Amino acid sequence: MAFHVEGLVAIIVFYLAILAVGIWAAWKTKNTGSEGDRSEAIIVGGRDIGLLVGGFTMTATWVGGGYINGTAEAVYVPDYGLAWAQAPIGYSLSLILGGLFFAKPMRSKGYVTMLDPFQQLYGKRMGGLLFIPALMGEMFWAAAIFSALGATISVIIDINVNISVIISALIATMYTLVGGLYSVAYTDVVQLFCIFLGLWISVPFAMSHPAVTDIGLTAVHQVYQAPWLGSINSLDIYTWLDNFFLLTLGGIPWQAYFQRVLSSSSATYAQVLSFLAAFGCLVMAIPAVLIGAIGASTAWNQTEYGVPDPKSRKEADMILPIVLQYLCPVYISFFGLGAVSAAVMSSADSSILSASSMFARNIYQLSFRQNASDREIVWVMRITVLLFGASATAMALLASSVYGLWYLSSDLVYIIIFPQLLCVLFIKGTNTYGAIAGYLFGLVLRITGGEPYLYLQPLIFYPGWYQDDNNLYIQRFPFKTLAMLTSFVTNVIVSYIAKYLFESGTLPPKLDFLDAVVARYSREHMDKATLVKSDNIVLNELAPVNPRHSLTLSSTFTNKEAFNYVDSSPELSNTEDN
Repeated sequence: MAFHVEGLVAIIVFYLAILAVGIWAAWKTKNTGSEGDRSEAIIVGGRDIGLLVGGFTMTATWVGGGYINGTAEAVYVPDYGLAWAQAPIGYSLSLILGGLFFAKPMRSKGYVTMLDPFQQLYGKRMGGLLFIPALMGEMFWAAAIFSALGATISVIIDINVNISVIISALIATMYTLVGGLYSVAYTDVVQLFCIFLGLWISVPFAMSHPAVTDIGLTAVHQVYQAPWLGSINSLDIYTWLDNFFLLTLGGIPWQAYFQRVLSSSSATYAQVLSFLAAFGCLVMAIPAVLIGAIGASTAWNQTEYGVPDPKSRKEADMILPIVLQYLCPVYISFFGLGAVSAAVMSSADSSILSASSMFARNIYQLSFRQNASDREIVWVMRITVLLFGASATAMALLASSVYGLWYLSSDLVYIIIFPQLLCVLFIKGTNTYGAIAGYLFGLVLRITGGEPYLYLQPLIFYPGWYQDDNNLYIQRFPFKTLAMLTSFVTNVIVSYIAKYLFESGTLPPKLDFLDAVVARYSREHMDKATLVKSDNIVLNELAPVNPRHSLTLSSTFTNKEAFNYVDSSPELSNTEDN
């Protein structure tokens, strides 16, 4: 394949435009808010992201390289077809459920990251444990889409994969580093426009190629391969449902999603953004579905690609750039390449910012340096953006099973974080003991179920398992959803058992080593806002209280204006003088 100078120039122009928008947004960030809340402006954009920009950035977060390439691949592969292209419906339902049930309570309580409610209720230790699967999901997701971008660019303009990955990662990391959420949000607007325009321009040209048969005919009739509408065998129905619930419910507890929710100007706006993004995900999936259908309707021996077809060459995952390259004119394929590049960068920058936000606030500030200055937190975020961006790039270049690692980490987000989020927001009485037990049970059940992508053999064989041609054990039973439900039920049961044992006196208070039950309701650990509401409590009685770190942590989420009001009360001041 020849080196295409025009393609390289087109990519450079596109990347420079994205970088310019990112730098402009960074300048806007510097002129927004006071110097004291710079870190919050970087994480949640000063909580003034409007409907238009918010809808674009939330949609672009999901409509990434994996979303577009994966949807086209699922439609193209003969064994799957449109029936197995679950991402568009799954992620759209995920956003709808997030808007209906999760966006309002998270935004109305003024949290800064997704991990805030966990640390508020369960303490900093549990917040650190939940940071691990959240970080793994974001990092492996960024690495997987960087890897996909490198392969895509190399297909069309024939440059070194490693160079394309490094340059793309540097651009995304650079504007995320200087501008935070503002840069990510405003570049998402440009990127989503490029995705929409680039793919829709490519579809008519690819569809009109002489080697392409009418996709309406190939949808239901076998021409070059099985119909691209696909079907679900009765034996695979439970696998389909397991994957569907994984996408729908497991798509909620991601910092990249809640970062947009928490940046909204109000709880109602947060809900509306979720619904707009759900519609956007469906619309943006249409050209990817059509490109997959075109790939399944093409006589590849009549194109420059030749024989065998992409499926036989094990290049089905690259069907989208292959269609752009061989079925579209050169100048059109470059538009499509820009669209794919935009899709990748719009997701990669979100993942890098999400990981650095959680580390800087929930690990560094709330767990180790609770008195850290705002300037210090900003620098920690900048350093971690560089580190996480470099780590994702290194994994994309070096790891041979990035997608397998991402699948496993996504499962952990679904199995561990989702049930914990349900408990912390909607189930009263859960505590740290139940959270740890649910965490461990879910983790063990997932790992022992095996993972074919990582060649991890199962230790527990569920009903319906079989061995494929590569001697890998495949589970048909929906064990991922079973692990998620087990984690949820374990959290609730163990929490209530621990609560009963300590409050009934069956176990002595000294055994509450996590301060999760007894200490939580004792006088010295009660929130000061609760104490001063009682008429017979005076400020003298608060004087000898020496709060532990757990109180300092919880005060992070307390309305400080309440204390200012109490301190200014004449009645309490007279009492204190007496």
